[in-house]
Amino acid sequence: MPDTSNVPRHVAIIMDGNGRWAKERGLPRLEGHRAGAESVRECVEACKQLGIEYLTLYAFSSENWSRPPAEVSALMTLLERFLDQKANEMMKQDVKLTAIGHLERLPEKTRAKLSKAMERTANNQSLTLVLALSYGSREEITEAARSLVKDAVEGRLVPGDVTAELFATRLYTHDIPDPDLMIRTSGEMRVSNFLLWQISYAELVIFKKFWPDFGQSDLFEAVEEYSRRHRRFGGL
Repeated sequence: MPDTSNVPRHVAIIMDGNGRWAKERGLPRLEGHRAGAESVRECVEACKQLGIEYLTLYAFSSENWSRPPAEVSALMTLLERFLDQKANEMMKQDVKLTAIGHLERLPEKTRAKLSKAMERTANNQSLTLVLALSYGSREEITEAARSLVKDAVEGRLVPGDVTAELFATRLYTHDIPDPDLMIRTSGEMRVSNFLLWQISYAELVIFKKFWPDFGQSDLFEAVEEYSRRHRRFGGL
């Protein structure tokens, strides 16, 4: 385990490669998603051990709705099972669950289970697990801009009032600190419309392995790499 004196407060992860992991093994894509759920558990446990306060997982993007309906339906079922099975565990581990994105697009049954899990864990404090569901950063930024324009039209602010700090209060993550470290699996070198505003100064660590092969030791490795870097935030 890395030195815990310099760990990120907030880690964000693009969990990529479930489908390719399954394809390599001659399995249906859904088996890759099932295997990926175990990696989520391991990362939560690793964050708890390290004292990381926030873990945001890119679980389902707004673009993912374009996948075949059968796959989308299966993913929603997997999410529901995850919420059913992990709620007790999150209570035992003092993990608070929350979510960002266009949650109203989720099926009614999925939304109900998500709301129940969030309400049940709302007072937990050791770690906040943020699921990005039906999430797209461009949509998030557009909605934030639209809300400021509406306030300006209705006379509640003038252009000079708009600052980066004010803009950030209109984002889904208004009550969550920006990520310090962003991890992506599968070796892809892109951020895929994930937290574009929030990761402006995040440190990036890329793993070639697919998400179902990602475990505690890999998160420890990413944090160790993070601890060796000097964050300048645009300065010297």
